[in-house]
Amino acid sequence: MFPNLNVIDHPLVRHKITKLREKSTATRDFKSLVHEISMLVAYEATSDLPLEEVDLETPLERTRGHQLSGKKLALVPILRAGLGMVGGVTELVPNARVGHIGLYRDEDSLNPVDYYFKIPGDEEDRLFLVLDPMLATGGSAVSAINTLKQAGSQRIRFLCLVAAPEGVQAMLDKHPDVQIYAATLDRELDDRGYILPGLGDAGDRLFGTR
Repeated sequence: MFPNLNVIDHPLVRHKITKLREKSTATRDFKSLVHEISMLVAYEATSDLPLEEVDLETPLERTRGHQLSGKKLALVPILRAGLGMVGGVTELVPNARVGHIGLYRDEDSLNPVDYYFKIPGDEEDRLFLVLDPMLATGGSAVSAINTLKQAGSQRIRFLCLVAAPEGVQAMLDKHPDVQIYAATLDRELDDRGYILPGLGDAGDRLFGTR
């Protein structure tokens, strides 16, 4: 349906998303599942990273191998819920740099409100992975990517756990060059802008708040 959307259709992802959705899943288990699913989504989102050949010594002989080339990845979680995804991605890519974008959604207008922005330097040379568990209306994602592009970022991908068609379409309309990697595409938004069937408020479930 969407040329900008990559859904990670893997049995482990489906299993873990089901556990994540359950109302009875405790905060500790919810955090662990977000960590694990984020790693699996990031694995797919980084499948085309450039490599360069290197010489090395094994315990038995000299050979050639490969390592990532170019500037380190930059992870940019959208505060606060995006913080829950950082651990899983950095476990996969330990040397990634981490920036932060502070946004929250006004509950009346559903529009994003910007309050913090800090990213690694060399923006033009890095691949930025924007992290947010939920892609609902797309307002926060579009706003975050607007800010990154204004700062000079040219290569951006958006990673989430659950996406709604409305959010994917908003991203396609505003940023057709940004690929989205999601663990699942849900049905729709309700009248409050929550994803259905969804998993509730990801930030509240991650941090035990209401």
